[in-house]
Amino acid sequence: MSRYLTEPAHTHGNVAKTGILLINLGTPDAPTKQALRPYLKEFLSDPRVVEIPRAIWWLILNGVILNTRPKKSAHKYASIWTSEGSPLRFHTEKQAKLLKGWLGERIKSPFVVDYAMRYGNPSVASAMTRLSEQGCDRILALPMYPQYAASSTATALDAVYQILETKRNQPALRTLRHYHDDPGYIAALAANVHEYWMRNGRPEMLVMSFHGVPRYTLDKGDPYHCECQKTARLLAEALGLSKTQYQLTFQSRFGRAEWIKPYTVATLEALGRARTKRVDVVCPGFVADCLETLEEIAMEGKQTFLAAGGGEFHYIPALNERPEWIAALGELALSNLSGWVAPQWNAAQAVQDTEDSHARAVATGAPV
Repeated sequence: MSRYLTEPAHTHGNVAKTGILLINLGTPDAPTKQALRPYLKEFLSDPRVVEIPRAIWWLILNGVILNTRPKKSAHKYASIWTSEGSPLRFHTEKQAKLLKGWLGERIKSPFVVDYAMRYGNPSVASAMTRLSEQGCDRILALPMYPQYAASSTATALDAVYQILETKRNQPALRTLRHYHDDPGYIAALAANVHEYWMRNGRPEMLVMSFHGVPRYTLDKGDPYHCECQKTARLLAEALGLSKTQYQLTFQSRFGRAEWIKPYTVATLEALGRARTKRVDVVCPGFVADCLETLEEIAMEGKQTFLAAGGGEFHYIPALNERPEWIAALGELALSNLSGWVAPQWNAAQAVQDTEDSHARAVATGAPV
């Protein structure tokens, strides 16, 4: 049996396309215990996500976590599930469609936009297969994480590289590492917050909550903490905030190990005890609303703040389908597609060039 996947049938004269693949974290197929178990197993089995010796972690994961956490997680997912399904999935799908439209107004050479989830469905493998079947011989892999972390960006790209290892006819590949300080991204964040404040007034304190990672990842050289700091500073500057008007925090702590601080929960508790009249929370590291924003922050975070004695609590939604964000995403894609796509395109000439190249190869006896 061949170690390589079967390639789509090749037809001479077909014009090659450029593929743009958006990759987000992932979601279960349904808010049920049965759907959560395989999703959590895939997610928590990733050695980039949990850097504990494999034998020890296997016992903890399979003996304890997968027997207790699926039911709890299913309840959380059920609280945010919609008629369209998982918020993360449908927002990412809409972003891909809008990005295709945005790029379609600016480039004429053939391209395809697709999306995948690092864990769950649609998988990276299935998306890469679809791109191959549509004739993409060049792929831009674009992880949807503004700030680089080994446990997010790197593992998303790992999944792409693993697929390439199984392909006989590999496409050319480009990757996007991060965009934590991209002017378009920062401007989109600022516009999102400004618009919310125009409708709802301003808070006494703005909390910028990013996903947390274990402290040891910082000590081992992961740049994530520094990139979050820069995003927060640039966003504060764009909003005209002083250092006393915002706080940077980290959420989603898991396990007993120390994670990067300050923790979002502890900060909201302290602000509540201080009788802060109003706190707004925005999550710049999430470009699409998901469990971590809609349940952990908008629900649990609100309860924590109010229970501690705070006044008003507001969660500012993620960028989702905001036009400024789609434009920023489009510019990021274009800047990484230089030389692969063209503002003008002559399809007939492209087909003729392909056929001429094939004919020359046949005439000279070269491989075709």
